[in-house]
Amino acid sequence: MSWQILVSILIICAAIYAIVKKCDARLTLFLAGAIMCLLAGSPMDAFKGFVKGMVNPNLVPPICAAMGFAAAVTYSKCDQHLVALLATPLRKIGGLLIFAGMFTTFLVNIAIMSAAGTAATVGATFIPIMIRAGIRPAGAAAAIGGGTMMGLLLNPGCAHDIYIAKLGNTPVMEFISNNAIYIVATMLVAAIVSTLVMIFFFKDNKPEAAELAEFVSEEKEGEFKINLAKATAPLVPMVLLICGTLWLPKGSLDVVASMLLGVANIAIISFRHPNELIKSFFKGMGSGYASVIGLIIAAGVFALGMQKIGLVPAFIDLLKESNDIARWGASFGPFLLAVLTGSGEAAIWAFNQAVTPHAASFGMNPETLGLLCAIAGQLGRTASPIAGCIIIVAGIAKVSPVEISKRMCVGMLVALVFAALIMV
Repeated sequence: MSWQILVSILIICAAIYAIVKKCDARLTLFLAGAIMCLLAGSPMDAFKGFVKGMVNPNLVPPICAAMGFAAAVTYSKCDQHLVALLATPLRKIGGLLIFAGMFTTFLVNIAIMSAAGTAATVGATFIPIMIRAGIRPAGAAAAIGGGTMMGLLLNPGCAHDIYIAKLGNTPVMEFISNNAIYIVATMLVAAIVSTLVMIFFFKDNKPEAAELAEFVSEEKEGEFKINLAKATAPLVPMVLLICGTLWLPKGSLDVVASMLLGVANIAIISFRHPNELIKSFFKGMGSGYASVIGLIIAAGVFALGMQKIGLVPAFIDLLKESNDIARWGASFGPFLLAVLTGSGEAAIWAFNQAVTPHAASFGMNPETLGLLCAIAGQLGRTASPIAGCIIIVAGIAKVSPVEISKRMCVGMLVALVFAALIMV
């Protein structure tokens, strides 16, 4: 093991410790990534990675648009009407609302396929509702963040499904139909365990009044008549995205377009102060960039530093030598890599391209090994405090990403072991 890798491990441990001790996550992650780039002899790559993150077309537009839409919903008080409409039945569910939120998000992720897009779209609407219905902010954010774990694996357009199915020379729809039971069963295990952890350990269904104060309107729900058009307005972007994915040509309606149409709908039904509504939208976009995109940029520099210093390649080489324990290598390898980098995609592609094609050489089915790796990477990303989707829901709920990670890690680990045992 080279000195660079040893030092990088120490840097990562120091960064994790600093974040847990409430140091600004953006500063901590950027500095850690920049130091690793410097030690790798590529100091300018940290700044290039920073700029790349600033203009990432896959994250910046949808997240900022979603945060702007959330601000418009708040200004127009549409969220109050929706809360007034749903609060009573939601409160009756109690702690099960956590499981319901997670399962609903999983279903939406099947259609949208982007963890960050799903978190932004569903979180902007459901996190405030859950909080007002009596769930602690961290628990509400964890429920939505946890729901992004692997729904995309049930969509035939998922790149991982297409790649793994080709390795086994199987049509992608046949691959999904053969393995859907494993995906759904693993999700249910993760959701049930996470719900139990949040209810019985973190007491997320028993919040203190101070925790909810920022999310509870000064107006009481019963002091105004519910307007059904306003109550359903926060759901418009989500409905448009799902319907667009099912019935319209691919890419014709994305997150940004659905959010803008949602704002237009609010402007039509509000009948007042369109200038102020638009101001609130753009203010929300700016706030989303500062709080959420800022963290994603810093996390990207951190992941780049690990790549440059050789930690990620060394980890992959270690996994390639673990053929005799491939099941656990395919499980815990991508899982740990995803936790460290905050990227399930990077972990999955790295393992599936380096190891899965050789599955037959150590007596395994490449489809099974590839899917296990994909599930592990998605679970690891969901448990990572630096994952984009976790940062997004943390920003919406105004809590630390570490608080969400603490609620997710047990459920994701149990689901990981469950998947490894039933699949291989």
